[in-house]
Amino acid sequence: MRAVVLVLGLLVALAVPASASGHLPKWDVTPTGVTAQFRGLSAVSARVAWVSGTQGTVLRTVDGGRTWKSVGPPDTGTLEFRDVEAFDTDHAVILSIGPGTDSRVYRTDDAGAHWRQTFQNTDAAAFYDCLAFFDPWRGLAMSDPVDGRFRMQATFDGGRSWRQVPDSGFPAALPGEAGFAASGQCVTTSGPFDAWLATGGGATARVLHSGDGGRHWSASDTPLPSSPSAGVFALAFRTPWQGVAIGGDFANPTAPGPAVALSNDRGRTWRTPGRYPAGYRSGLAWRGGTVLAVGPGGSDLSPDGGRHWTSFDTGSFDTVDCTPLGSCWASGAKGRVARLG
Repeated sequence: MRAVVLVLGLLVALAVPASASGHLPKWDVTPTGVTAQFRGLSAVSARVAWVSGTQGTVLRTVDGGRTWKSVGPPDTGTLEFRDVEAFDTDHAVILSIGPGTDSRVYRTDDAGAHWRQTFQNTDAAAFYDCLAFFDPWRGLAMSDPVDGRFRMQATFDGGRSWRQVPDSGFPAALPGEAGFAASGQCVTTSGPFDAWLATGGGATARVLHSGDGGRHWSASDTPLPSSPSAGVFALAFRTPWQGVAIGGDFANPTAPGPAVALSNDRGRTWRTPGRYPAGYRSGLAWRGGTVLAVGPGGSDLSPDGGRHWTSFDTGSFDTVDCTPLGSCWASGAKGRVARLG
């Protein structure tokens, strides 16, 4: 019985934010000692997190952010590592963005002491934006459309090797449609087979969904604005059915248009809640039943799955990530990394 009570207490603590007791949570900024912009973030635990960003910078903490160690691959100072997916303290995969050969994937199995390049794009028309994993073995890396369809690489061995998903499984891309490499969250997964990718730039901001591990995809429109600088920037699904999309216009970050859309049917349909964060947001994460959103204009939380939102911080962040046990981290420009207090 004691174990049941403890588990129920943990679930309640994760599902209800601190605001339920009259206090909003706060970000405790940790000193990284660098000025890189960290759009890549992977939370492993309350003590362990990885961040990646400009100038080939990859940092790791194992003491809750009190100290950070530079663990990036050598001779990569010209690359931008916009996404990192860490499996534990020692194993991680990072993605660099850019046209042609600048889009690469590296993997480490010894906490960054050594890295192996496992993928390098050779198509000048491709531009890889982000990656996500179903589990420690299966993952996807997304590129902007090539020849009218999104391009996807898949791994079945934890990022040690990659192979292209057939383009025939994707619907035609809209003119100008692409992904945004703003937070490492333009691709997300939930459960063993469901994946989603976020788009903008076309006539409508869309979400593409795959229910078979990334082989076949269907597209749905969202109510978020779309333009060359606007669309869906991040996706987060609590379960394969319940998801949130967030974005806006990074060129007009205070525009009042809807920045959030909700889905309860695996991303087939999307609706705008009655209340949503004011302005552009680029990162999303679930903490139990609470949703956290971050962007250059501040941080917000929704205790009811995205229906109502409260601002709790005005500092700038690009991305946010939470562990299954509720430890949350955020990162952004000028070496800024924080842990949720």
